[in-house]
Amino acid sequence: MSSTLAAGLSPVRQTLSNGAVIIVQETSGAPSVSINAAFLAGSIYEPDNLPGLAHLTARVIDRGTIRRSADAIAQELDSRGVSLRIATTRHTMTFSSTCLSEDFDELLDVVVDVARCATFPDAEVAKRRAEAVTAIRQDEDNPAVRAMETLSEMLYGPSHPYGRCAKGSVDSLERINRDAIWRFHTRYIRPAVLSLVIVGDVTATRAIELAASKLEGWAGAPERPVVVPPPSVIPGRQVREIPMAGKSQTDIAYGFATIGRLDPRYYGYWMMNNVLGQFGLGGRLADNIRERQGMAYYAFSSFDPTVGEGPLVVRAGVDPANVQRTIDAIDAEIRELGEHGPTPAEVDESRGYLVGSIPRMLETNYSIAGFLQTSEQFGLGLDYDRRLPGLIESVTIDDVRAAAAEALHPERAAIAIAGPESAGGATP
Repeated sequence: MSSTLAAGLSPVRQTLSNGAVIIVQETSGAPSVSINAAFLAGSIYEPDNLPGLAHLTARVIDRGTIRRSADAIAQELDSRGVSLRIATTRHTMTFSSTCLSEDFDELLDVVVDVARCATFPDAEVAKRRAEAVTAIRQDEDNPAVRAMETLSEMLYGPSHPYGRCAKGSVDSLERINRDAIWRFHTRYIRPAVLSLVIVGDVTATRAIELAASKLEGWAGAPERPVVVPPPSVIPGRQVREIPMAGKSQTDIAYGFATIGRLDPRYYGYWMMNNVLGQFGLGGRLADNIRERQGMAYYAFSSFDPTVGEGPLVVRAGVDPANVQRTIDAIDAEIRELGEHGPTPAEVDESRGYLVGSIPRMLETNYSIAGFLQTSEQFGLGLDYDRRLPGLIESVTIDDVRAAAAEALHPERAAIAIAGPESAGGATP
């Protein structure tokens, strides 16, 4: 991290008259600037009958604008040695890129032009749809993807926005035409739901003035907020197997729906997950399943809270012969941590690890931009990087124990198993 950030971030935030939020963090460690523009235009905003619409919109949005053809956009980016990444989550569509300071003006113009003035030519829609269909067919042949998609459906239900496949299906993609993409873009890509983060070797005054000039004349009131429904109630343990002939590995996804990002219990859950399957080479899970028993190619857990109740997921890739032994081992670790909680040493080590990881989260302009974007999305404040160590330090062993006791119950787990049929299959 550059010396200018040693005392923490000091971003400047300004809201424009059209509702767009501009956040600028000046750094001097390198002559570069990162741009991160996020709109509330993720898959949760799609019509129920067109899953994959946000994903396909993101794939085709950079294929031509009113002012630039697809080739012209590609040439402008290539001539500066940069790329434009466009990604969707359940809640956002994000445009991000990093360039040399001298190219900031031109790159920001391209980013705003692509987001604001995309034309979605029919030929490009057809081409990108075909690519998206190919990607889905590849996912259908990937045990890890199949296990995770099945687990999400089990945890949330097929009609819940968190339970649907964000990429859609072959059938839904075939039904998405240019008009559907145009309507989605017109309705959701608007400045009132834009947060534009700029980090790097540029003054806040210049960055804000430049961004305001690029966004001038663009208006549109935000849509009413989408309310995320609660997840499906799982009456008891559920196990679903997805047979995939010809595979040499089985992938297991085992999980629970937990809490939202703004739940006050978040930091206890974060530390609990670190103990379970993140700390060191993979926490308790990897120590047991991979290191001591040698049953898994990988084993870890992830905790992904968002606007709605996010999942806590255990992932493992194993030899098909070890499926049931691996699930038994996961059950044992889940039950042990849920019933007895962590040790004081585990809490102290996890706390030190999480606090120590904060500087690594802020090492580059790109990562700082992502951190500030998340802080803005959840209203965490411009000083969140300075408050975060204290929030982690304040977590007690009782907080972690309570999170584990609340979330970790093998009898309530949803388990998806994708791969060749194991001998005898997995038992519920």
